[in-house]
Amino acid sequence: MASTYKTIVLASRPKGDIIPSEQFKTVEKPRPTEADLKDDEVLVENLYLSLDPAMRGWMTDRRSYIPPVALNSTMRGATIARILSSKSPSPSHAPGSYVTTSTSGWAELAVAKAKDLEPLSLPPNGRLTDAMGPLGLTGLTAYFGLLEIGKPKAGETVVVSGAAGATGSIVVQIAKIKGCRVVGVAGGKEKVAWLKELGVDEAVDYKAADFKEKFLEATKGFIDVFFDNTGGEALELALAQAKPFARFVMCGAISQYNSTGPAHGPANFTNIIGMRIRMQGFIVFDFAKDYPTARREISQWLSDGKLQRKEHIVKGGLEAAPEALLGLFKGANTGKTLVEIKAPELEGGSEAKL
Repeated sequence: MASTYKTIVLASRPKGDIIPSEQFKTVEKPRPTEADLKDDEVLVENLYLSLDPAMRGWMTDRRSYIPPVALNSTMRGATIARILSSKSPSPSHAPGSYVTTSTSGWAELAVAKAKDLEPLSLPPNGRLTDAMGPLGLTGLTAYFGLLEIGKPKAGETVVVSGAAGATGSIVVQIAKIKGCRVVGVAGGKEKVAWLKELGVDEAVDYKAADFKEKFLEATKGFIDVFFDNTGGEALELALAQAKPFARFVMCGAISQYNSTGPAHGPANFTNIIGMRIRMQGFIVFDFAKDYPTARREISQWLSDGKLQRKEHIVKGGLEAAPEALLGLFKGANTGKTLVEIKAPELEGGSEAKL
């Protein structure tokens, strides 16, 4: 057994695109043991690290819903982990148990407080990585953003930007489950093809030369709900096509996060007034008390085969994370991006049933 473990710290704050060799540094630390644990602490080994667009904001020193990551501290991130040692009396925290945590970050090992761990609960056909996808904050963001902020009704037109990403791909499927007409916006022929496999009514490629024309054609009946993950041109087009009293769910603006110049604000912002659009941002933590209800419904959809998922799993251990995060902003992923820090010791790996 190695006497040290690796963690990745934030070495500097990005200006524009993330430069992995400048923003991140790998640090080796002494391996903790059970003797180092205090009461109600556990030692976990991280198996999968979730990579999310929000990480770009956490790297920037500005006021937000959560403090920025401090320089020279472990980069923040949620993980699926296995408990190695425990000083928690809870049976769900026994060694060998699988949990999720948002406090261990970019590290091979971590000492975590028992209260910060969530035992895995998967449906009959679930797999380990679902805990970071449809049953994790990704799926919960899609669920609450669409249903609580967007409030779609059967027959309405729902348009989703970033529709082939981790959150967007779940949004389009929930909208179809709720009986809506769904238009997905994604980048590239492969992503557009996958959206059609998921059952969207129209899939539009923002990288195509005729993107604007295709978008306007797909929304000629106008938009009831717009779920925005990207900002930029897609937002501007959606504002132009909004119905009176449309609901705009502002989840992300990934097209703007690495911009060094002025943000691309929609030139037609005043359409909000004339069309009486309700535009609302949200953070999934706002709905924490309702997570169990949402997870039960999402689990049922998974069990019934109504909800599909795709994962972009990056191999290579913890040190693959910085480049994988950069890839997220360049559209390298379809579905949920995870870094495999260590393959689970289960038959079937990430497909394993617990």
